[in-house]
Amino acid sequence: MVNPVHDLVGIGFGPSNLALAIALNEAEGTGVDALFLEKQEAFGWHRGMLIDGATMQVSFLKDLVTMRNPASAYSFVGYLHAKERLAEFINQKTMYPTRLEFHDYLEWVAAHFEHVVRYGTEVITVDPVVRDGEVRGLDIVSRADGELLTHRTRNVAIAAGLRPVLPEGVISGDRVWHSQELLHRLDAFAEPYPRRFVVVGAGQSAAEVVEHLHTRFPSAEICAVFSRYGYSPADDSPFANSIFDPAAVDHFFEAPGDVKRQLMGYHANTNYSVVDLDLLQELYRRIYQEKVAGRPRLRIMNMCRAAGLETRPGGVSVGVRSLVSGESATLHADAVVYATGYRPTDPMDLLGAAGEYCLRDESGELKVGRDHRVETAPEMVCGIYLQGATEHTHGITSTLLSTTAVRSGEILRSVRAHARSGVGEPAR
Repeated sequence: MVNPVHDLVGIGFGPSNLALAIALNEAEGTGVDALFLEKQEAFGWHRGMLIDGATMQVSFLKDLVTMRNPASAYSFVGYLHAKERLAEFINQKTMYPTRLEFHDYLEWVAAHFEHVVRYGTEVITVDPVVRDGEVRGLDIVSRADGELLTHRTRNVAIAAGLRPVLPEGVISGDRVWHSQELLHRLDAFAEPYPRRFVVVGAGQSAAEVVEHLHTRFPSAEICAVFSRYGYSPADDSPFANSIFDPAAVDHFFEAPGDVKRQLMGYHANTNYSVVDLDLLQELYRRIYQEKVAGRPRLRIMNMCRAAGLETRPGGVSVGVRSLVSGESATLHADAVVYATGYRPTDPMDLLGAAGEYCLRDESGELKVGRDHRVETAPEMVCGIYLQGATEHTHGITSTLLSTTAVRSGEILRSVRAHARSGVGEPAR
């Protein structure tokens, strides 16, 4: 059964499409009928890494709305006021709330939009609706409670988030985890007094996992394995941080391909495989104090690579090879945590037959306009918008919170502009 035609269907309901829902709600005379489909049973954003005390790496002003509409009722400040904590937050003299509090903010906002989202609904594919040789509509095919559903729309906004990356051949299990699962796995962990954890990775998530395990299990040895000499600090200086400004998206989008690659290389240390300086110094302080006390528990296995993994009854064995000497050793541990990052979900995995109308550049990447609309063949008159998976066109903020609020406004303006042009009336 095909439901009534929507102006826009959003795939995924994390921060990006939540920000878009707010923009739609706040736009005067928008007339855009939207529906959002989310495969999770309730709103959630990196729940497995809501570690006590872990703070956001972006200012609370880069919430879902402030950079687009500072007067919005859905700002982080508005949330604090509603929760009667505004004065107390100000007294902390910080721009960086805890991750737990920011997640509570996101849940608070999401609760205002439950009427436009269908949770527990997994999108399977997107089918083009062809009339008179043109794709005049898109059928979003999904599954909920074992039932197949179809929602027809003029536009789709894909915000399917990030997928955790594990090294080739590594499969998650009871004792082998990606960092995104950390708290869920620990809550179900059967070992009350583990002797050793191995953490693979050198970025912020890896350092947070190391710190959390070291604190939570005071008798366990924590082995941090990475190929660098040491953790590298994140560059959050003002000039470097300008790469996250909305204007930087314009500059990146207009730059030639070789300049885009240079910019990504130059500024990778603002976000990738780097650690907040305060956390980095705290880990070093702990290592030093343990050396002084003669009870080293936090081991840094630098210039090493995890090579080989074997699960066994009651534990897991991790091979560790020195990049300097080539020598290998085996660590027997209760569990191993891979903080090995994420990659954007490929929108083509969801677009199905509709993806055949999408154009690609000479490198095989999707062509995407400045308005985040995928460039398509002339016969496709519907809009396909990407929230994420656009680092190659829009730069480093593609998968980050920094420009989420601004991007939602840009997508809304594009949807309305194409509606005024009279195209996109779908077959019914």
